[in-house]
Amino acid sequence: MSRQAELGERFAAMHPGPRAFVIANVWDAGSAKIVAGLGFGALATSSAAAAGVLGRADGEISRDEALQQVRGIVAATDLPLSADLENGFGDDAATAAETIRLGAAAGLVGGSIEDAPRDGGRPYPLAHAVERVAAAVAAARALPFRFTLTARSENFVRGVRDLDDTIERLRAFERAGADVLFAPGLPDLEAVRAVCGAVTKPVSFMAGIRGRSFPVADLEAAGIRRVSVATSLYRAAMSGLVDAAREIRDTGTFGYVERMLTGAELEALLRGSSERRR
Repeated sequence: MSRQAELGERFAAMHPGPRAFVIANVWDAGSAKIVAGLGFGALATSSAAAAGVLGRADGEISRDEALQQVRGIVAATDLPLSADLENGFGDDAATAAETIRLGAAAGLVGGSIEDAPRDGGRPYPLAHAVERVAAAVAAARALPFRFTLTARSENFVRGVRDLDDTIERLRAFERAGADVLFAPGLPDLEAVRAVCGAVTKPVSFMAGIRGRSFPVADLEAAGIRRVSVATSLYRAAMSGLVDAAREIRDTGTFGYVERMLTGAELEALLRGSSERRR
């Protein structure tokens, strides 16, 4: 079995439960090595973080740029990597399918396809959204290894606060063959339970979006099987940068150095020799 095939099987096996797992969203080889050293079992990318490291806003990088970052992360650890592939970098079904194939060639064993355009507009009509998911599923199934395809309903992050429509979309994506279902921005645990109870495939939850989250234990009890932290780790890292830079600028002091990791601690995490499986 190839390394990618082994990672694909390992990643797929994490989803059925009965326990929920947290997938850590990273943005480069260094962040991947750090969270791997802390004992996480799988990694994902974040489209917003991928754009942020290039000095751009979410949705402003090309597919080639996103996949270049994927290659660096894949090479950095021995963990399965799933990617935030936005809408597949194109509105049509053929482009979504091509993105799955290219992502797999870059080393991915999973990826998500959204049901809305990259420009922030409202979700596609349901029939077109299903066609795109079905094409992505077909591309994933044609690969010589297990690829976990996640289908996302973007309603709640695109201003469509319609739980019934969200559930209808997720059910349709399940029928189209998606392995994991995802509806970012669900407002409360009642909505989470409704989604999980309406489908049979594993459901992923996005923590940290607009400050909204729930403990893993509560999400697990509601039926969630995977928890994504989205761009929150990247924003946490950038928050540390901003706080330190403001202290220097405003007070001329360097108190932040007393609160941060030592060079030796950081190097240990990058080597994966500290706190692994702690």
